[in-house]
Amino acid sequence: MTTTTAARKRPKHLDLPKISLPLPAKVSILHRVSGALLFLALPVLIYQLDQSLDSDAGYAAAAAFFGLPLVKLAVLLLVWSYSHHFCAGIRYLLLDLHIGLDRVPARQSAAVVFAVSLLLTAIVGVKLW
Repeated sequence: MTTTTAARKRPKHLDLPKISLPLPAKVSILHRVSGALLFLALPVLIYQLDQSLDSDAGYAAAAAFFGLPLVKLAVLLLVWSYSHHFCAGIRYLLLDLHIGLDRVPARQSAAVVFAVSLLLTAIVGVKLW
């Protein structure tokens, strides 16, 4: 062990806002967040589906619920979650097949995941609003 290595003080804690993550790491974190968001929204979506299939009044109530602006925004967030989770999942399947493991292709595929998921969200958002 050299004296410069021993003399250097290591941080006692990580300052997360100061850490600059590479794009593939951000895709990975958002893949987990989007999966958790989809999982947590599932009971509400299943309930609304059940209510809409129950009767005509239930369908009207579900349609009125999904017509609210805040709910439309939440649905748009779920659309982004689904599209990001789907695109990132395909990226991870390709990485499991040892396709795009090097630094440059990994960063390019991460950028493609962001671009495609945002594009799909914008397309659905235009149809939704």
